[in-house]
Amino acid sequence: MTSTPIADLWHSLPGGTDARPEAAYRLLQAAVESFAERGFHATTTRDIATAAGMSPAALYIHYSSKAALLAEISQAGHAATLALVREAVAGAAEPEVRMRRLVEEFTAWHARARTVGRVVNYELHALPEDAYAVVAALRLDIEREVSALIEEGVAAGVFAVSEVRTAARAVTSLGIDVSRWYTDRSTETPEELGRRYGELVLRMLGARV
Repeated sequence: MTSTPIADLWHSLPGGTDARPEAAYRLLQAAVESFAERGFHATTTRDIATAAGMSPAALYIHYSSKAALLAEISQAGHAATLALVREAVAGAAEPEVRMRRLVEEFTAWHARARTVGRVVNYELHALPEDAYAVVAALRLDIEREVSALIEEGVAAGVFAVSEVRTAARAVTSLGIDVSRWYTDRSTETPEELGRRYGELVLRMLGARV
């Protein structure tokens, strides 16, 4: 269901290393695929354990519940996205250049890691309250990074938007939605789709393309 192994998600986080056992990765991968296919509430711990080639009892050695699995997946997915956004907006290039780079990479990531993206963005309602608070803070940080770049473009006279926060949410929503519909049968590669979305977003923000 995804071209991005679940282990890559943790290794892409700041620091780039992770010492969890291979069995934990198998459970995380199985949970991602099960949540994406069935939804969190329709997935049982037995579904996850079976898909991971383990007994239900073995799952509890690593995770206290399926909610704990969802919390870890969601937090890691959002942290990886925030790291991607911060790297894309960094530098001294013009705001429109950095915005194009941001949209291209953000879109391509949600196409390549679409199964993870689908779970972390569309199963938020199932998170325990404490885990949701962590994820909500990460989402707010992402929105702030995008808003700051739009504000910079407005100040430079290259973007023309009436409400920055709404524009920032529109920018991220376009990329996030890719994880909902993108498949192996899609006619565009993640990179091609990213380039097209980059041009669309610049036009939406009022920049000359």
